[in-house]
Amino acid sequence: MFHNSSQRKYWIFRNEDELEQMRQKANQKFRNKIHESGKTAVSSSFFLERHEEDVLFRHYEKRMLDFCNAFKPVMPKSVVGTAIMYFRRFYLNNSIMEHHPRIIMLTCAYLSCKVDEFNVSCNQFVGNLLQETPAGQERVLEQILEYELLLIRQLNFHLVVHNPYRPMEGLLIDLKTRYPTLENPESLRKSADDFLTQATITDAGLLFPPSQIALTAILNSSSRAGLRMESYLTECVGLKGDKETLSKMYDSMKRMKHILNRYELPKSEEVNVYKQKLERIHAEFSSSNKRKRGYEEDGHVSKEPRLEEEEWTDEDLV
Repeated sequence: MFHNSSQRKYWIFRNEDELEQMRQKANQKFRNKIHESGKTAVSSSFFLERHEEDVLFRHYEKRMLDFCNAFKPVMPKSVVGTAIMYFRRFYLNNSIMEHHPRIIMLTCAYLSCKVDEFNVSCNQFVGNLLQETPAGQERVLEQILEYELLLIRQLNFHLVVHNPYRPMEGLLIDLKTRYPTLENPESLRKSADDFLTQATITDAGLLFPPSQIALTAILNSSSRAGLRMESYLTECVGLKGDKETLSKMYDSMKRMKHILNRYELPKSEEVNVYKQKLERIHAEFSSSNKRKRGYEEDGHVSKEPRLEEEEWTDEDLV
């Protein structure tokens, strides 16, 4: 399970500073790539700064969440969580200046449907682009399929994602069977679900095990309801005599809640300015980017998958 998973070994990080360093490195890597290609005349102001990338990342992540939540048939929460985790993992090592988030987010959602065995056809998937014509949906599907292998490779083929939804169900069952002090554990569900939804669009899943996120969601819900559950941790979870572990757990929960409380949706005026900057970057450089795709032993070389920017916009998603 999680403790033996690639997620625990490769995709859980020490702290937020480590994540920011990786994103800063990805930003700089793209700048270096452009300068090394001979375009030394490009000024630094032409590129997106890290805080500008972050604004656009949060914008497209929210668009992705809206797309998944409006999806027909209803997309399970675990599929949505996997898709967003793919999105966050991809942009740890890649800049949105190199790979446009408009198509990456759809590719993440499409791949998560396949990996989590949510059985929808490719035509059903793009059919959820409600504002697109059938021809436009077909073009988007072609682009998703072109980007799919790139996404898989950038995820290092680590496609199984452990989400906190299953641990939360286990905790609710445990509360019902072993913690009679709490009369109605189901009363905690709504607030805990909201906590998990909010945690999904933060770095919590890259910093904490899913079981810890689920436990924090339950305890946060009980706190909001004015209920005290310290005895559950000491008696049922078995931490009565382990003050050090209990203290570390509380510290982690405080960190997690701080991350969630600090999250803000980007302002629309900022998004519009930075989107224009992003489109200029892609118009200038995306057509010249080429790389090997497929398996190297096949000797197959083709163009970098390229999003046709003028054909559709993220406003077409729902």
